[in-house]
Amino acid sequence: MKGRARLGVALVGVVALVSTAAAFASANSAKASAGAAAIKCGTTRTIGMAYPATGPAASIGTAQFAWANYFVKRWNALKANAKQKIAIVQGDTQLGVDTAFAVKVAQAFASNPKVLAVVGPAGSQEVVASTSVLQGAGFGWVSGSASRVSLTDGVTDGVNRQGYFFRTVPNDANQGPTVANYIRLKIKAKSVYIIDDQETYSQGLADSVQAILKAHGLSVTRDSVSQNTTDFSSLIAKIPASTDVIYIPWQLSPRAQAFGQQLKAAGKNITLFGSDGLFDPATWTIAGSYDSFFPIDTNSAAIKAPGAPGPATYFGVPSYAAAQVVVNAVTKACADGTASRDEVRKIIANTNIPANASVLGFKIKFQKNGELRYGGDGVFQIQPDGTYKRVG
Repeated sequence: MKGRARLGVALVGVVALVSTAAAFASANSAKASAGAAAIKCGTTRTIGMAYPATGPAASIGTAQFAWANYFVKRWNALKANAKQKIAIVQGDTQLGVDTAFAVKVAQAFASNPKVLAVVGPAGSQEVVASTSVLQGAGFGWVSGSASRVSLTDGVTDGVNRQGYFFRTVPNDANQGPTVANYIRLKIKAKSVYIIDDQETYSQGLADSVQAILKAHGLSVTRDSVSQNTTDFSSLIAKIPASTDVIYIPWQLSPRAQAFGQQLKAAGKNITLFGSDGLFDPATWTIAGSYDSFFPIDTNSAAIKAPGAPGPATYFGVPSYAAAQVVVNAVTKACADGTASRDEVRKIIANTNIPANASVLGFKIKFQKNGELRYGGDGVFQIQPDGTYKRVG
């Protein structure tokens, strides 16, 4: 009986392995066919853009679409592009509500035979949630804000996005040290209170800054708060008035504004330090606060040109670069009249936009894992008039 039982288990194991192998082969075959399908380009080519048009992060989504659309408008206005114009299909991911919205957007793009590549999504958690759909459809996609380190390491999330996912911003491995070093060397803080917003993006940055500050002997207290919180009184009550800096690597700038206002109302004049997710002059205006942010060249011709969205929407500038990368790739792939998603993403991987044509201030090239080859984060301070001035 025991021998038969073992044989039965063995046979079940073989059947399971065969079934798994068949399913894996089927999935790979579906991915290959989706990416290789030839799409007739015509005189107007289509790209998708996944961004939070509504929801708690709508202000940054509006900025991202404004800059991506600005690039497309500039492209379409050129006489040389009269027969190779670009159309954007928009997808609202509602960042900060539920990643299911990002998945639905990805599914809509995947099922649209005209869409050749994608700009976005905005949040790192949205990239994780929608990867299987976007990658399964054969897309190359370029985010102008998703900065979580593990998105490109090919291990942590249980999936390798190499050759599919790219970003036009540095990852948090760069941002964390930039923030920590500014806090200890420039602000010369001794006591720091770190509050994450319970999302992977925020927790990753908080972990990085906390580790560096502790390694250099600073007193660090760690706390956490939900993105849905609007009344911060109980949290503020726990923060010692002797604290030098409160680091809040959050994604929702209206929440940071409310926190800062309630902090001051409680009589605690403590310096706030935010992350790229809070870079929004329209909704986060606590004077004296600091913010780490993506590299952008505010003196570039595109940013200074009449009709550009303007300083209040600078969070969206890397999405201009993302659209530039995607549109250039689609145009090259369409040179013979047809293109496939596979062709486009392979051209994206070989992007080489010179510094004088880049809004980032340096040449746009990607490493094999989809990271930028050049560039790093900067530090800005909010001025009394609400403007953001680069200080580091």
